Amino acid sequence: MTTVRTTLSRRYSPAAFWRGRLSHWRTRRLLETHLLVLFLCAAVASTSLFFSYRQTQRGAAALAAREAPAVQGLAATRLAALRADQEAHALVTTHLVDVAGSGETYRSQLSAADQGLSRIADRTDQDLGTVNGLLATYGNSLNLGTSMYRDQPLMREQKLDEAHSLLTRSTVGLAPRLDALQRVQLRHAEATATMGRWQRAGWWLAELALAALALTMLSALFVLRDRCGRDWNPYLLAAFVLTVLLAVFPLLTTSATEHRLDRALGDLGRITEVSRSRHTGPGLAGAQQSVAQKSEEVRQELTDGGWTDRMYRGTVVGGLLVVVLPALGLGLRLDSDYWRRR
Repeated sequence: MTTVRTTLSRRYSPAAFWRGRLSHWRTRRLLETHLLVLFLCAAVASTSLFFSYRQTQRGAAALAAREAPAVQGLAATRLAALRADQEAHALVTTHLVDVAGSGETYRSQLSAADQGLSRIADRTDQDLGTVNGLLATYGNSLNLGTSMYRDQPLMREQKLDEAHSLLTRSTVGLAPRLDALQRVQLRHAEATATMGRWQRAGWWLAELALAALALTMLSALFVLRDRCGRDWNPYLLAAFVLTVLLAVFPLLTTSATEHRLDRALGDLGRITEVSRSRHTGPGLAGAQQSVAQKSEEVRQELTDGGWTDRMYRGTVVGGLLVVVLPALGLGLRLDSDYWRRR
């Protein structure tokens, strides 16, 4: 009974099935076919993996260097402009406008808004010319309303009202324009950080090619042992292990990067919402503090991915090795057993 079971297990084992499928192939032709398939699968897998991973890395770098700072800067600029208007009106209301040094807060807010736009200029492709002009005119009206017309309260009030109108006027005011720029910039950030259809297709192609590569390597190892009586080919074994690593670790790294970018986009969305909400009194200062805190969290989230650069370099090297090692392993065997005999 034991002998019968052993015979049946051998007859219907995966090795017996694959041996039967390959039985009509000559050994040399079979090895050459394996060599060709291995090279094609490795080339496709390495190329797809390289471009897909590179796109993910570029998206993360662009979000960290350009898109996220632009969204944060626009939010901070908008809040600083609103705070400057609030502080200037508070000076007039409390009759402290003519006290020496009393206007430092609103001036520092104007300066922060101007510096924020200057930093944003090289991080966005949007036209900031109109906004810069509005900010300059707005700041000039505030300065005139607080520094001049000490004995002319009506003129002072007129200049402050003019500044407030420049800031809040529907659609064409400074704050609405900054709000529109911020929404556009947030959409740019989402488009930059989100994996596109072609990039996702590239990952699928890479994983399928790596799976085909691994199966072909197993088949080649089986043929070498079954027909050629050889021990395990070290080149194919190393390439097989490397193929498994390439199928797992770059994908896990990309998944972790996408989750990190999603968290950063969520924080950028909250920054946008905070800057667009209506704030009065101490709430405006609190909104500025909240935006600054969230901006720091986004910066940390986007700078914590330095290890992805090392993974990218490892992927490039691994992709080259997974092309060379199988070709070297089977090529040497074919050259030793068949090609030199011509």
